[in-house]
Amino acid sequence: MRLVCVNGLRFRHLRLAFLAIFAVFLLWKWDKGSLYSPGILRPEPLVLNRNTSMEEDPPIIDPLVQSVTEVGKEGISAPPPLTIVHNSEDVADNAGTAPPQKKECDYRNGEWVSDNHRPLYSGPRCKRWLSESWNCRLTQRTDFAYEKFRWQPEGCDMPAFQAAQFLTRMQDKTIAYVGDSLGRQMFQSMMCMLAASGKHDSDVEDVGSKYGMAQTHRAKRPTRSVGSAYRFRSTNTTVLYYWSSTLCDLEPLRRSNPAAGYAMHLDRPPSFLKKNLHRLHVLVLNTGHHWNRGKLKANKWEMYASGAPNNNREIASMWKAKNFTIHGVIKWLDAQLPRYPHLKVFYRSLSPRHFFNGEWNTGGTCNNKDPLTKGNRVFQNHSEDADSEGAAKGTRIKLLDITALSRLRDEGHISKYSIRATPGVQDCLHWCLPGVPDTWNEILAAQL
Repeated sequence: MRLVCVNGLRFRHLRLAFLAIFAVFLLWKWDKGSLYSPGILRPEPLVLNRNTSMEEDPPIIDPLVQSVTEVGKEGISAPPPLTIVHNSEDVADNAGTAPPQKKECDYRNGEWVSDNHRPLYSGPRCKRWLSESWNCRLTQRTDFAYEKFRWQPEGCDMPAFQAAQFLTRMQDKTIAYVGDSLGRQMFQSMMCMLAASGKHDSDVEDVGSKYGMAQTHRAKRPTRSVGSAYRFRSTNTTVLYYWSSTLCDLEPLRRSNPAAGYAMHLDRPPSFLKKNLHRLHVLVLNTGHHWNRGKLKANKWEMYASGAPNNNREIASMWKAKNFTIHGVIKWLDAQLPRYPHLKVFYRSLSPRHFFNGEWNTGGTCNNKDPLTKGNRVFQNHSEDADSEGAAKGTRIKLLDITALSRLRDEGHISKYSIRATPGVQDCLHWCLPGVPDTWNEILAAQL
């Protein structure tokens, strides 16, 4: 009986010893990683809540603005997928690599916010550079609430514009605006932002003759001339504007008689760019509203392609001819950039019109004086100016996308207050200055 007990005890000891040895073996194998099974230990994928509640935008009736809000809600409801790191050892091994680059700010998304520090300059103190009809403080307009807003981008801050700092950054550089009258508004806005404080007024000299843009004695302000150029002596910074409403090269049909009309070469960039591109450091282009039959007829422009009157039906319509020209100019500039690495080119998207109940010559109005009645926010992943966005895509030319954010500012137009406006005709295309075009320049400055 004693022998049985002893044997049983020994057997229990042996079994415990065997279990201990087996446990040590398992721990050793685990440490070696041979028991790791990605299919078993990989974490479950995260499930994103696509019904995150957001504050609803105010009701929108105007179809011009409705698309901004609808696209915004779609963008909010479908956030990008998260990235899951499955192997912590890889992260530790790559500790010495550079951190991921900060995502570039998407200035087209954000909101208009009230700012009592606005406007950035005084219209009456900017008479030297600002056209009378756009200087709304000199008109009979009495409401100026439109001056008190700034653009706040989504998820990033836009640095406050400071004239002295900007001129220092642009030392020995030339900034050129080439486009239509809305490009001229942007140019005049920049001149006022830089010089209207009075600190730099005496520092500015007219250098238009160096670019073939000498003013006539009768032209008091840069309103109808082919262009203007001014240099800030202290920093040798030049800001210029060249009028090219369609970004086409214009050539007299008969050199002896320019009044006979002009060939509008759809496949040629403006000759001004060919002659002066090497002198520029920042170039801002725009076109759009001159592409209509009325303008072509009034200016006696005839569309040409390959050096002859255009007979290509593919680009016979106005919008196709416009897109053909925009794509051509951007493609040409993109090909030039390797030769001029100092040059940064921006294509500014279309500035929206706000004619209601008719066109400019059929009783169209923009009488609203209350800011942001259609909402104050833009959130979308594409431009409202799809043609311009498509032309710039895949090139080194940046799209200065101002269409959607400007769409919300219908109260900021000249309206019926233009000094030279014809009775019964309102200007719902151009903007009061100071005003919305100042924001376009702030976004431009932030991207430089």
